[in-house]
Amino acid sequence: MKAHVVTYGCQMNEYDTHLVQSQLVSLGADLVEDIDSADFVLLNTCAVRGKPVDKVRSVLGELRKEKQKRPLVVGMMGCLAQLEEGQQIARKFEVDVLIGPGSLLDIGKALESNERFWALNFRDELHEHIPPPPQGKLQAHLTIMRGCDHHCTYCIVPTTRGPQVSRSPDDILRELDMQLAAGVREVTLLGQNVNAYGVDQGARLAGYPSFADLLRMVGASGIERIKFTTSHPMNFTEDVAQAMAETPAVCEFIHLPVQSGSDRVLRRMAREYNREKYLTHIAQIRRHMPDAVLYTDIIVGFPGETEEDFQQTLDLYDEVGYDSAYMFIYSARPGTPSYKHFTDLPREVKTERLQRLIAKQKDWSARKFAGKVGTVQEVLVRGDAYTAGFLEGHTRGQHPTVVPKAVGAEGAGIYQVRIDHATPHMLYGKVVDAQGRPLEELPQFTPEAAALSSPLQML
Repeated sequence: MKAHVVTYGCQMNEYDTHLVQSQLVSLGADLVEDIDSADFVLLNTCAVRGKPVDKVRSVLGELRKEKQKRPLVVGMMGCLAQLEEGQQIARKFEVDVLIGPGSLLDIGKALESNERFWALNFRDELHEHIPPPPQGKLQAHLTIMRGCDHHCTYCIVPTTRGPQVSRSPDDILRELDMQLAAGVREVTLLGQNVNAYGVDQGARLAGYPSFADLLRMVGASGIERIKFTTSHPMNFTEDVAQAMAETPAVCEFIHLPVQSGSDRVLRRMAREYNREKYLTHIAQIRRHMPDAVLYTDIIVGFPGETEEDFQQTLDLYDEVGYDSAYMFIYSARPGTPSYKHFTDLPREVKTERLQRLIAKQKDWSARKFAGKVGTVQEVLVRGDAYTAGFLEGHTRGQHPTVVPKAVGAEGAGIYQVRIDHATPHMLYGKVVDAQGRPLEELPQFTPEAAALSSPLQML
């Protein structure tokens, strides 16, 4: 069997794709790079916003036509599969295999079945499963928990991924050891709300560590760089910032979604914190890490958001001075309280506000990125950039970075890079030696070459 997996959505979905791909390989499948070469196509779906759902509909429509031409098994997994909306889509487009986020280990049963197979249960054994490490990669994801016990009115995740369950610290460290042995040098700890690690009932009874203590444990493993996502401000505690500052491997980067700068909108979102509390967390982070890089999430045009509410979000952006932000127009999702109880704003209002927020974000990102010019940054280089002769990667602060290939820096690795040029979304620099001297460069770095590189805009 030749299998191809298409992934939409978050880093958790990327981790789940790797988990399922490893299962497929263990079953004897060959993973192929494109749909045309596959006889089993599996879509790992996202249901947080409407756009990725529309994309899935479009791809499934094309796959249904393809099934009329040749033998082809089509599957759907991920958050959309768990919802009635997704199940209706699966019926319409004659999906053969439907697997929810809690039933990923059923992929073998699905392929052994000679008829349509659906598995939507949340299975406990998934939390104990340790997938093999990725091969030939310096970066890896590592899930430390699944599900979420918060119930933000716009969010479908508690329905699609179930209640929060923290993984055993022993299993986490065992998986990390395997990744280290495979050559991984940067790991990102994943969870719907990593700050709440260890506080679910089962974890408390088992005496699991807090998230801050888990960071220290992971930091003692020998891994060079640690990041984590996503943080919920409600569960953020100062000891997390302290653990980050005290653990050299933990990168001075934190993604702390705020969603809105208006207390009134935050209450309608059921976010469980207010603006003052959020800013207290920012102060705690900066007290322990003055140079911390801060990213956030913001939803524009939540139902009932007034111009005054939106202005408070813009003001908050200025008060914090984020390095960058992931910004989204509110998307009403069936099954959420906001979809059921609130009236959506006109599309043109939401779009206009998003454009103003993007302008704000670009202004701050330009300042923050420009502040890196002249500094030396530790950059994890992943491989070739779009432009021939250049490599691309990212700093400890998650800044996308482009460098010319040079003697001693011809491929993936962690390098010291002197930043010579910046745009609002990209750093450009030269690899330097331990004394800060540039290595011999091929080709020479020029502004013209920088303009050819593809900027990664964080939206």
